[in-house]
Amino acid sequence: MPIQPRGKSGYVSANGLRLHYLEYGRGDVKLVIVPGITSPAITWEFVAEELGRTYHVYTMDVRGRGLSDKPASGHRLTDYAKDTADFIRALGLDRPVVLGHSMGARIAAAFGALHTDVRAALVVVDPPLSGPGRAPYPSSLDFFVDGLRRARAGRLTVEALRPSFPSWTDEQLQIRADWMATCDETAVVETYRGFHEEDFFAYWRKLLPPVLLMYGGKSPAVPESAIEEIAAANPRAKIARVPDAGHMIPWDNLSGFLSDTRRFIDEVTR
Repeated sequence: MPIQPRGKSGYVSANGLRLHYLEYGRGDVKLVIVPGITSPAITWEFVAEELGRTYHVYTMDVRGRGLSDKPASGHRLTDYAKDTADFIRALGLDRPVVLGHSMGARIAAAFGALHTDVRAALVVVDPPLSGPGRAPYPSSLDFFVDGLRRARAGRLTVEALRPSFPSWTDEQLQIRADWMATCDETAVVETYRGFHEEDFFAYWRKLLPPVLLMYGGKSPAVPESAIEEIAAANPRAKIARVPDAGHMIPWDNLSGFLSDTRRFIDEVTR
């Protein structure tokens, strides 16, 4: 039987879809987590439980993932950004913090730029910088699609995943093996295409404080060579480097990730 989440399960209607989320904690500060391209909400439970000690955390199953609806199309940043804005409105969250990782970081940036009426602080974690005229995303589409098909066939195991994610615990690997099959292939393929067709910087330049960009010191998605351009494109934003972490920062250096996240949230919400 697949590992089941410990968080409280809920649903909202947002942007014409039924979106699922997991809820943790009861703090005054509301935190919305937007995961990556093949990361259902449960994959972030080890993070949400830690942050839930202080904050009230909602982790989204982004459209096409987990227990959320899986539309046949509509996987552009504009779609995801409206999902996020409507999700916040549906739950009545006042000035939450929106934390997005990887695909979710691009979504958070698009949400912040396009939906300025929904006031939120942003934590943009290791966003793929790939886009028109830029280097491609460092993992291939085949990597994702092969994983999805193996998961649907019941052939994705902890042992098969370990070489790709050597720093992960057995439970983290098992959750990925159990839940990756809930990620819709069309959603993943369209999103991956968007990594190369949609410009992150077009949204990043427009973001107003409070906003933090966090990147892994060893990340191939946000290399050190790109930090000068990131800072110049939005000098109003804070930037934090998490050492000893690649793209999957919380899995590689949880304490560093939590420290930077809490410091920023506490600064902007006190």
